[in-house]
Amino acid sequence: MSKNSLKKIRESLLMSKAELAKRANISHKTITRIESGMLCRIDTKRKIILALGLKISDKKKVFAKDVELSIKDKEDRRSSVDRRIFSYDGHIPEHRSGKERRYG
Repeated sequence: MSKNSLKKIRESLLMSKAELAKRANISHKTITRIESGMLCRIDTKRKIILALGLKISDKKKVFAKDVELSIKDKEDRRSSVDRRIFSYDGHIPEHRSGKERRYG
C-alpha cells in the first residue's frame, strides 16, 4: 500500500471527504480508499490534485511515495510510466498458429 498526504492536506484545508469527492467528481469511497493507502489511477490523482486547488506539478506533495514503473523497449531504453518494473519483451505473445499452440 502506498502512503500519501491526502488526508493531512484535505484536513488542513478544512475540507470534508464529501466536499473533496464532489469537487473531484469521484466517489466518497474512493477518497476513503486512497487516504487508507490504496493505489488509484493517474486520472483520479489528477482530479484530486486539481480539486484541492493545487497545480499538477505539486503532485509529490500529495502522492509522494509512489513507485515508478519503467518499461524497456527493444533498444533497452526506459520510459517512465507508473508503479512496477517489468520487461516489455516478457509480455509479447508467441507467434504460433492455434493448431501449433494446441498440439505443441
